Amino acid sequence: MCGRYASTRSPEDLTRLFEVTDRRPEETLAPSWNVAPTDRVWAVLERAPRTDDAQPVRRQLRPLRWGLVPSWAKDVKIGARMINARVETAHEKPAFRSAFVRRRCLLPADGFYEWQQITPEGGGRPRKQPYFIHPEDDQVMALAGLYEYWRDPAVTHDDDPDAWLTTCTILTTEATDEAGRVHPRMPLALTPEHYDAWLDPAHQDPDALRALLSRPAEGRLDAREVSTAVNNVRNNGPHLLDAVGR
Repeated sequence: MCGRYASTRSPEDLTRLFEVTDRRPEETLAPSWNVAPTDRVWAVLERAPRTDDAQPVRRQLRPLRWGLVPSWAKDVKIGARMINARVETAHEKPAFRSAFVRRRCLLPADGFYEWQQITPEGGGRPRKQPYFIHPEDDQVMALAGLYEYWRDPAVTHDDDPDAWLTTCTILTTEATDEAGRVHPRMPLALTPEHYDAWLDPAHQDPDALRALLSRPAEGRLDAREVSTAVNNVRNNGPHLLDAVGR
């Protein structure tokens, strides 16, 4: 799974890197070295203006809530359990299949965290050692995601900004390379030549969409041990990425 990641690029940088054509300057997010479930995160997506579906789709940079809430959910609490979707089954699971076909996004990340259970030499109580896993060249990762709209029944009017919640999830697959020695699952990523096809809402062939997905950084990942400070969601800052020794 992917339960924490780092996302520190500015919206200006993300707009340039992902060729965004529609960004709202009033929507801002602070850099985060410890993105946690239910946090708001940057997402790149394509959709037509909500007021006129006849208009062409635009590539947007939007802050979404991490943890997908299906449109049929009774409340938002379910989102905390849906931060990841397995690529092997997302296209057929009721919570994700509609989004897989129609509502896909990219979630920019510097890298992600995973934990490995360590048993001390000579015995003793096992502990979980966090690792930061990132591309060797430190390029931004475009994690494959899905997004969904949820209508809050407590809000009366559809045009009230609080009536709709937009949430997202990260697709995961079997881990390989450096990530594989830490944890059996890892997030999927896309290479730039596949951004257009993945984001295009008119592209709705599940098999063709799954063929676009690849290992993060095409397997060229580095994994380093970092401080257990990342275990606490209240801790944040670039120091969380510093390498530590056992």
